Amino acid sequence: MRILYGVAGEGMGHATRSRVVIDHLSRQHEVEVVVSGRAHDYLKAREHDRLGVNKIWGLSIVYEDNQVRHLRTILSNLKGAFTGGLPRNLRTYFDLTSQFRPDVVVSDFESWSYLYGTAHGLPVVSLDNNQVVNRCSFPPDVLEGRETEYLTAKAVVKAKLPGCFHYLITSFFRPEITHPRTTLHPPVLRPEIRAARPEPGEHLLVYQTTTSNAALPGILAGCGRECRVYGLRRDLKKEVREGNLRYRPFSEAAFIEDLRTARAVISGGSFTLMSEAVHLGRPMLSVPVRKQFEQTLNGRYLQKLGFGLTGEQVTAGRVGELLERTGEFERNLAAAPRPGHEETLASLEATLARALAEGGPPDRDAP
Repeated sequence: MRILYGVAGEGMGHATRSRVVIDHLSRQHEVEVVVSGRAHDYLKAREHDRLGVNKIWGLSIVYEDNQVRHLRTILSNLKGAFTGGLPRNLRTYFDLTSQFRPDVVVSDFESWSYLYGTAHGLPVVSLDNNQVVNRCSFPPDVLEGRETEYLTAKAVVKAKLPGCFHYLITSFFRPEITHPRTTLHPPVLRPEIRAARPEPGEHLLVYQTTTSNAALPGILAGCGRECRVYGLRRDLKKEVREGNLRYRPFSEAAFIEDLRTARAVISGGSFTLMSEAVHLGRPMLSVPVRKQFEQTLNGRYLQKLGFGLTGEQVTAGRVGELLERTGEFERNLAAAPRPGHEETLASLEATLARALAEGGPPDRDAP
């Protein structure tokens, strides 16, 4: 089977998860990857002779003060599209059409591969966590105060990959499915996370996907704990210490070590890191990016399940509550089931085989 695999380039979560799925698929199938942004460099560095990794231009989100800036996002993407993005995508399109000729498409919330599949009448299989927003329902306490954001996010996610052959949604929580051709599956985890053994230490692991949270260092400085901070200073070549704060350059091995030995984690609402923290039994304070409903959803389910806390901003009081309740959260996490992602990969394989046997996409008017 020849598989075109599209990976969203916004953030690194899609890339780290897709790396595992792509490696699994490439053992038995021909796989070509299309990916944008920093995710391309991550996957390209792990490329082997069984697959190719093709760089495309993709949409990005502009953040400021831990909030999505919609107008700046639109202007930035328009600039990117007309200053090289669209020509690059056209070149990749013709290269794949003439050289690879895929049988089926898998999209991890990535539009280029989806559009390629629909243009060529190929079945497209969606594998991501984002589709939970559109294809599941949620209780009122999860949506409270965010109903408008939810409806907006639902419309955006629905428009992103409409009419796929099937939607496999990875999730650490289990909402009710509302649409056909939809199934819930355990999160896909990096092998390094699966091999790690949790050993609670005394430090806080702090991860930021943006560099614009100017108030955060002062709050962390007053918490009385060593804080190992990633992402707030992206240009670092070596660690910088300022009191109890250790600003660390990104290293996958060092990050996983700091995660498995953390007393607790402070981060945004990233599904990947949240899933990894849940797997390793590390309590978490989730502060989602404002106007990013999917992150809000993740954080509220984290708190609802008793695995940690969520809030609109990091405050001294919230950090103190996290530290006071780590024992409670650890007990809840220890009692939670941790199904392996082997079931997710097996379901994907079965879905791809069925898609190939049945042919192109379903009726586009179907939900």
